[in-house]
Amino acid sequence: MLEKILQKLKSRLGMFLAVLLSIILFSISQALSQQPVVLNMLITALDAPPWKQGIIKDFETKNPGIRINLIEGPNAANLLEDLYTSAFILGDSPYDLVNMDVIWTPKFAAAGWLLDLGDRLTKEELAAFSPKDVEGGRYEGKLYRIPMRSDVGVFYYREDLLKQAGYQPPDTFGDLLKISKSLKEQGKINWGYVWQGRQYEGLAAMFVEVLEGFGGFWVNPATLEVGLDKPETLKAIAFLKDTIQEGISPGGVTTYQEEETRRFFQSGEAAFLRSWPYVWPLANSEDSPIKGKIGIKPMLSTPGNSGGACLGGWGLGIAKSSKHPKEAWKAIQYFTSEQAQRQFILDAGFVPSRRSLFTDPKIVSKYPHYPKLLEIVDRAVLRPPIAQYAQTSDILQRYLSAALTNRMTPETAMQAAASETRRLLAGGK
Repeated sequence: MLEKILQKLKSRLGMFLAVLLSIILFSISQALSQQPVVLNMLITALDAPPWKQGIIKDFETKNPGIRINLIEGPNAANLLEDLYTSAFILGDSPYDLVNMDVIWTPKFAAAGWLLDLGDRLTKEELAAFSPKDVEGGRYEGKLYRIPMRSDVGVFYYREDLLKQAGYQPPDTFGDLLKISKSLKEQGKINWGYVWQGRQYEGLAAMFVEVLEGFGGFWVNPATLEVGLDKPETLKAIAFLKDTIQEGISPGGVTTYQEEETRRFFQSGEAAFLRSWPYVWPLANSEDSPIKGKIGIKPMLSTPGNSGGACLGGWGLGIAKSSKHPKEAWKAIQYFTSEQAQRQFILDAGFVPSRRSLFTDPKIVSKYPHYPKLLEIVDRAVLRPPIAQYAQTSDILQRYLSAALTNRMTPETAMQAAASETRRLLAGGK
């Protein structure tokens, strides 16, 4: 009798333990299923605050099953690119969302690190973005990057000084030299024009605009033809050298980056500046000597040619190695939506990638120059969208700097640059 009771107890205990185990396993599976999906994204520390304080919080509120883990990296874009590249090369990248400078897209796409997003947006949906920003997200006909915010080269001028002297803003490089000389002779300014001449990526960005204005080209991405040793390129270099030789630009301009040129212009020492949209709010701050005295327009050109604005900006892609592509796409859809981008622009002052936002009443009330900025965005030119862009840019920077600082003649420098570029691109094939 006792044995039967013990057997029943054992049987019931076994059932109880089995039920208990199943409950525990179910609870664990439920807990795991309720854990939010975490999407990792690397970004410069400088750009992180408006993401953290605004659109990420909004997205997570609307999507409680997804969390964005923002990893703050170095502020230098090339160092951020190196971190992304190293992670992808190691083969187990922790990143789901890939925040890309426009010039990284061809390299990342050619290496097979990104998902093709071309089938996720209709033509009508893409048409809401600035065409050049969309083009900057393509490589060999496929779309890998959705533009989050744009950026373009801007030509700034002192509206007050030109009006006082009876001049209209210059349209050609010749006009620029002529007006600068006149303003200097009148003692209105110390310098006419400041631009980025140091050997770094900013030199390439500046030069692609001048090259466009002279009717030249750097590399044709469709044919890989190189235009650096053509007459138009030499004329573009001659113009830049003339600004120094004729005292229009300071001799030290070949060592300047963006901030050195901004300080020159904002202090009232120069009449004209080539830079980026970030200068506008700084130059119009309460303590700025030139507050309310500046205008903007696209880069200048020679007669018969069109001026261009170098396209910059950032966009979002999805890492091919991501385990959560569905959630990553949901995040991109939200971050690049009109609602989210409007708030992002109002909070951070960046340039929109959606055309409608340049004339949005709320944005224009805060940034009245944005409709004019749209005209500049529409004249944007891309740096060559080729997989070997980083090496191609390094070649141009080295030889262009040598030509501008008189270490080589422009002819010799550009022949060498063209030859080296052709060898690089031929090797890439």
